Amino acid sequence: MTGQTYPVAPPFCFANRRVAFAPLAAIALFCCSGCQWAASGKNAMGARLYEQGQYTAALQQFQQVIETDPQNADGYYNLAATTHRLGNQRGETELIQQAESLYNQCLDYDPNHVDCHRGLGVLLVDTGRADRAFALLKNWAARNPSFAEPRIELARLYEEYGEPQTALKYLEDSVQLDANNARAWLALGRLREQSGDLRQALQNYQRSLALNNTQTAAAERIASLSQHLNAAPAQNLQNGGTQIASPVGYDSGFIRR
Repeated sequence: MTGQTYPVAPPFCFANRRVAFAPLAAIALFCCSGCQWAASGKNAMGARLYEQGQYTAALQQFQQVIETDPQNADGYYNLAATTHRLGNQRGETELIQQAESLYNQCLDYDPNHVDCHRGLGVLLVDTGRADRAFALLKNWAARNPSFAEPRIELARLYEEYGEPQTALKYLEDSVQLDANNARAWLALGRLREQSGDLRQALQNYQRSLALNNTQTAAAERIASLSQHLNAAPAQNLQNGGTQIASPVGYDSGFIRR
């Protein structure tokens, strides 16, 4: 293992993914919609407080989300991620256990919640249960053979445990399943950059940025690699030989905002 652990994703889940079916009366529809709007607003407020480091205040907002809408998977995830952060900061086992329970409740309501799978995987690794983390993600992938996200998360975990070739295979599978997944192309670029395959990494970054042009990190890597590769031919002529590009270092965690 590299010694680095990827961070728990911050609580940026604002929208309630649960779909409400047509109610029997207009008043029921109004109430249901009102609950969802209220939950969405409190999720957004809680996320802002989280970003400001006001974790206790954020917890209060997320607790109100699930009180307002008890099946709101995003609310459970946000509450879990904040509790997880506080547990790590304070070194309190009880909070970590609460976070694990909340992550599982989130998955009960949304079995394909990407951030929740990542958060729970981090928690399992941090508490010495890497085998459970691998099982969690592999089972998720097995249940969703056409979904790229479980494979991206598996790639991240294999990379953390020093198996870049296995990680590469999962990322290649993920872009075959979803050629428009900017996150998968970004991860693939970072892994290829680490291996020294800079030209292929550059192409992967460019594909990722074309799919999502808000990625500052991808734009920065494209600029850096382009400069490096453009300078290489001149350096080769000056040295009278062939230059082998060295891998560019990078943080092993994938970009997720």
